[in-house]
Amino acid sequence: MSAPNTNPVRIINSVAPIRICDNGGWTDTWFAEYGKIFNIAVYPYVEVQIEVYRRDQVSDRVLLHAENFGQKYAVFPRNEKHEWIHHPLLEACIDYTDVPEDLAVQISIYSEAPAGCSTGTSAAVTVALIAALDQLTPSRLSPVEVAYTAHTIETKVLGQQSGIQDQLCSAYGGINFIEMFKYPYAAVSPIYVGNSTWWELESRLALIFLGKSHSSSEVHEMVIRNLENAGPDSPKLEALRQTAVASRDAIYAGDFSALGAAMVANTEGQRNLHPNLVSKDAQQVIDIARSFGALGWKVNGAGGEGGSITLLCGPRMPEKRAMLRAIEEANPLYQNIPIYLSRMGLRVWQREPDASSR
Repeated sequence: MSAPNTNPVRIINSVAPIRICDNGGWTDTWFAEYGKIFNIAVYPYVEVQIEVYRRDQVSDRVLLHAENFGQKYAVFPRNEKHEWIHHPLLEACIDYTDVPEDLAVQISIYSEAPAGCSTGTSAAVTVALIAALDQLTPSRLSPVEVAYTAHTIETKVLGQQSGIQDQLCSAYGGINFIEMFKYPYAAVSPIYVGNSTWWELESRLALIFLGKSHSSSEVHEMVIRNLENAGPDSPKLEALRQTAVASRDAIYAGDFSALGAAMVANTEGQRNLHPNLVSKDAQQVIDIARSFGALGWKVNGAGGEGGSITLLCGPRMPEKRAMLRAIEEANPLYQNIPIYLSRMGLRVWQREPDASSR
């Protein structure tokens, strides 16, 4: 492996937001068949940058720099009998989109959101990476096509469990109400509100990382088996769908108490699927937030050990700051991740390098 020692012919950039407050989650899956999901796209973005070279300029055709992991290594196509070893999701995206033979690329990927944060970070990475790689080809995928390509790679290429909402949220940005009419096909309805509601919501939300990366577990597999056996009309799934409807209506009305109630109802719906989906760490944060007058809390993603939780606070910002201090003092692993609502979803642009760097 060798890093390029010459200047690129062009540079491609892409960014995609992560997702919080996914009320209605679990209903965007193959076993739910149809669903209703509410979610909010936020900064920090996932960032992808591709430096493009002529193939004869560098020794490695594809060089991947996973900045968060401190890893830089050459990626080989699987048709050369190399396995996906370090980061299968990233390497599968590179294979799927197929870098042209006459080009070489150095791909850098970075996110300020911790890995395994349960905020759809892997989906945002996939969306941003596919969109950037698509710039190397004559065709141009639309954002929704990028989202479905990302979902296909996770589910069909890698055989992983994945709903559809994370990829769609990264592609669209903003606040969304998603109706999945038949898995995996869905209609996305962006929720547009005035600046005062947008800014107030942004100021009241908080994202707490629980200090451990989330990963699928035996609990998740058991929940999936139980829901599969219960069928798409399971009352437990329907209860989750209704929290998405309530969230949408609350946002349109500017009713933060109603939004908080929908978040709490969704978290209790997750607990009803299995008690361990609301971990001891998540419950400790919930208890602290409740003591400071928080209006709502949502265990992000499917729930379980690790990951993160979204909090919706009351109107008094000093009380919110005191709450965040109390949470971080309760456990040195707990971390407040600053977030801002993202009006835009996937963005891709490219340019030639500055003349001074050639």
